[in-house]
Amino acid sequence: MPTDDQLAYFLQQALNAAPVAALYAMLAFGYALSFALTKRADFTPGALFAFTGQVFVFLTAFAYDGLWMVYPAALATGAALAFGYTMLAAAIVGGKVTRPLSSVSPNAVVAASLAVMIVLMELVRIAAGSRDLWLSPFLNDRLVFWNHPGFPVVLTRIQIANALVMAAIVLVATAFIARSRQGRDWRAVSDDPFAAALLGVDSGRVVAVAGLATAAFSAVAGILATAYYGAMDFGAGLMFGLKVVMIAAIGDQSSPGRCAAGAAIFGAVETFWGAYMPFLWRDFAMFSFLVILAVLMRRERRV
Repeated sequence: MPTDDQLAYFLQQALNAAPVAALYAMLAFGYALSFALTKRADFTPGALFAFTGQVFVFLTAFAYDGLWMVYPAALATGAALAFGYTMLAAAIVGGKVTRPLSSVSPNAVVAASLAVMIVLMELVRIAAGSRDLWLSPFLNDRLVFWNHPGFPVVLTRIQIANALVMAAIVLVATAFIARSRQGRDWRAVSDDPFAAALLGVDSGRVVAVAGLATAAFSAVAGILATAYYGAMDFGAGLMFGLKVVMIAAIGDQSSPGRCAAGAAIFGAVETFWGAYMPFLWRDFAMFSFLVILAVLMRRERRV
């Protein structure tokens, strides 16, 4: 039987997995909204995720140091402006890059999304003067779930808030797609855009709205993740984006809810790998698992 120390350690890792799983679920849900319609891999959500986080940190620092705002007001200002900038960037990229390319050369969308990531990265780097900016810690006081001697099981308030907010957003969005007219239109276009158009559904509008919804999910996830980790870089955005793309390709792209559930399981497994296995090999092992699973799933579809 496991000792109390081992049980406490396991419970701590399970709690640590909650915000990570919620983050993966939210990113996967948003990505699946667009992927189900375009059927093309796109790293733009990962770029927008990282862009939002970096802009959030930069504008919060500017509001606090330059405008002399109190820290809560600076955080709120930075979050609101970062969300607005991201949605503006998403509208420009979607209207001028992604949609024109998808109608002419759909495979070019992958390369274009990587180019968008580089452009956004350089814009933020230039604006920040190539400095690494960090948020001051907040909501980092610990809540004790089990006061085990020598190894208390705890979570910080920001971890709990992140997990609850992101999980609530995914659940509400899942219910909205299942029960609303907009969700019915989205399902119709994802199943057969030509048939949906014959029934009076504006496929172009559905695709545009889904793209903005994906950007909104990436933006909110970027703000919450940056509030938790304290900083954001485009390497993290690329890593999260690549994992989400592979998870969505393996799972059921037509169901953002199921895709989010699979991503949450992946996030939990990744956390436990880092806790019990060599951390240096975590990303290699998880990507290898995704590749192997993709091959197996592909073979099943051909049978």
